[in-house]
Amino acid sequence: MVSSKDVAKLAGVSQSTVSRVLNDPSKVSKEAYEKVMKAVKELNYRPNSIARSLVKNKTKSIALISGPLHNPFFVETTDAIVNYAKDQGYHVTVYFEKYGDNMAVYEKVFNQNVDGIILSSILYEDPIYEELEKLNIPFVMFNRKHKKGGNFVEINNFQAGKFAAKHLVELGHQHIAWIGGSLKTSTFYGRYKGFIDQLTEMEIAIQDSYVHITDTSKEAVKAATESVLACKNRPTAIFAATDSIALFIMDYLLQKGYSIPEDISLIGMDNVGWSSHQAFQLTTVGARNQQNLGRIAIEHLIKIIQHSDIQNEPFQVTVEPELFIRRTTKAI
Repeated sequence: MVSSKDVAKLAGVSQSTVSRVLNDPSKVSKEAYEKVMKAVKELNYRPNSIARSLVKNKTKSIALISGPLHNPFFVETTDAIVNYAKDQGYHVTVYFEKYGDNMAVYEKVFNQNVDGIILSSILYEDPIYEELEKLNIPFVMFNRKHKKGGNFVEINNFQAGKFAAKHLVELGHQHIAWIGGSLKTSTFYGRYKGFIDQLTEMEIAIQDSYVHITDTSKEAVKAATESVLACKNRPTAIFAATDSIALFIMDYLLQKGYSIPEDISLIGMDNVGWSSHQAFQLTTVGARNQQNLGRIAIEHLIKIIQHSDIQNEPFQVTVEPELFIRRTTKAI
């Protein structure tokens, strides 16, 4: 195997010069640079990436803690994050949120040597935030945020919830159910709060039996939908707090012989790619101009990694929502 010592000998320079050429060429003369690169090419020398990362104190690796893959929102954001990072020369190791036991995931990430962390798994009052700060490496949250702030990219969940509620009420619906995830996350809490506030503003009461908090899995959403259908005054519309939940609901309703929107109107949230598929045509609320929150977050994370002078500048982005009216809602 060719070593840097071999390169130095052929180029007629010291090993330290070879190291500077490969790691910080601005510190060597043009002549030395050309000699070393010529020797590198002739010997087909491939620098040890691990050794170089130690010299630079950079690993060119990023940890992503994503939400569950049963939600197409996280499929799309993971794809955007991994591909952008790859284009910038970074490797992304992907970990997935483990409902009820995220500490096991965090422990794995904290034991890795990475340049930065991008995550959508954090709770609004999550104590893990302090542990993330202690790592002293850049991290950016997307789709969720922590009460202490930090770097985050989110959609205006409160306004999104209001949009969904207003759309359904303007169509004449007064019995509306809400099926979503844990209110301990900024995402679901914001959507729920906006939804309830808008109904209250429009003088529409919501029964406790219409509200269902789930772990967002297919089985849990099915159980919540069964419960909604069993209500004495069955809702005429459902606000699913993610498109993933909406698609699970749609599948179950169709299995049971219900027609959408003739029997029940359905609106989702996120505007994932599948929502506009001709087979679904799901009415939903999503980011204005169809911005990808993961892409925005990874762009800034890499910018922070590469420019240490901006690490202490807060990056907080709230993207405004937009209502996408399709075929799953109708006036009554």
